[in-house]
Amino acid sequence: MNLPIGLTLTRIVAVPLLIVFLISSSRVHAVIAAAIFILAAITDWADGMLARRRNQVTTLGTLLDPIADKLLVAAALVSLLAIDKIDAWIVVVIVGRELAVTGLRAVAASIGTIVPASRLAKWKTVSQYIAITMLIVEKGFAPPGFHVAATAVLWAALVLTVFSAVDYFYRFFRKADYRAIVPGEDRWS
Repeated sequence: MNLPIGLTLTRIVAVPLLIVFLISSSRVHAVIAAAIFILAAITDWADGMLARRRNQVTTLGTLLDPIADKLLVAAALVSLLAIDKIDAWIVVVIVGRELAVTGLRAVAASIGTIVPASRLAKWKTVSQYIAITMLIVEKGFAPPGFHVAATAVLWAALVLTVFSAVDYFYRFFRKADYRAIVPGEDRWS
């Protein structure tokens, strides 16, 4: 156990709190939900930075970090869906992408291929965090014109989400030997 793993576990523990405050009808709870989400997003950046800087990159941390990220985003999106702040199809696309890329990376690891996070994937994550934060703030306050800005950022996050998924699959298939993925060449025809 080290500080980066502790930050990752903090992000996981924050998820139920985020859900409770996000689905509440209180404006004060919307502020608390936004604060929880922002702090959790900051731990996503901090745990990786600290692990590299302190030379504390571990197998456990490498496995837990993406799980914590996906739990945070999925919980926020499903909670926003429950209070009618986001359309279901957008949640399906974003969460579906996260599951598909996680599965792809597991398959890649099983055949000895590493598909590291790209700069596009990092921008995707940042855009999702900003969009979700804006939707949480909009839930509590809805300042004039804010809905248009939140919707624009959400669409940008959605586009980056789809493009980063395509990028992961493209890079995987360029690196991987397809015969190692599915034995028997006839399965590809």
